[in-house]
Amino acid sequence: MKIGCCGFQISRNKYFENLRLVEIQKTFYKPPRLSTLERWRREAPGDFEFTVKAWMAFTHDPRSRIWSKTGLPREEDYGLLKPTKRNFGIWEEFKEVIKKLNVRVVVFQSPPSFKATKENVNNANRFFSSIKGDFRLAWEVRDESWVLSKDFYLILKSHDITHVVDLLRKTPLYGKFRYYRLHGARKDKKIVYSYKYSKENLSNIVSLIKKFQLGENYVLFNNSYYSFENAIQLKEMLAQSK
Repeated sequence: MKIGCCGFQISRNKYFENLRLVEIQKTFYKPPRLSTLERWRREAPGDFEFTVKAWMAFTHDPRSRIWSKTGLPREEDYGLLKPTKRNFGIWEEFKEVIKKLNVRVVVFQSPPSFKATKENVNNANRFFSSIKGDFRLAWEVRDESWVLSKDFYLILKSHDITHVVDLLRKTPLYGKFRYYRLHGARKDKKIVYSYKYSKENLSNIVSLIKKFQLGENYVLFNNSYYSFENAIQLKEMLAQSK
């Protein structure tokens, strides 16, 4: 059972003393310098695990509002999991990030605008079939059309991709390991990331983890200000429930 946070919400030294897993978020916007990654790996304990959120240059639309953060031009051959020369070219760059941190899991997150159209299904299938390596894939879709599509399960199974979910909201459809990203509460359709999970919430999470658990189970808190506190609480509750 691996418990951690999406990003370092406190000093790295204090984080390393208390947890053994983190999902790096900076890689989503633009990969950090390799020297920075080397320093993080050197500072961390030997048994500490880094997972990374894949660069949005693979998953998002170049016309999107946040694309400028990638540092790449707004060319249509980028993003949206297209099996293009440009996407595979920057994937080769991104693999250096994976190597420097000795990453075992790469997490892809598609935007809500990325729907399970015939074109997107075909592109995703071809893209994921072309990026195999010494790491495992996990994919968080944010539009319901994917979960309702038979093609989604076939892609997950064909390429051995773990379905990433918020455990209090969705049930994982496939995976040889579990990967949960806990985003906080919701107000209408918006996510309230500053939500602090109650003991009742955490107790429910413990029950759900046990219900769906496999050999390896990653649980990442993404509720910003309270993620570290909630991660420690969950870690203690799981230890007590053995």
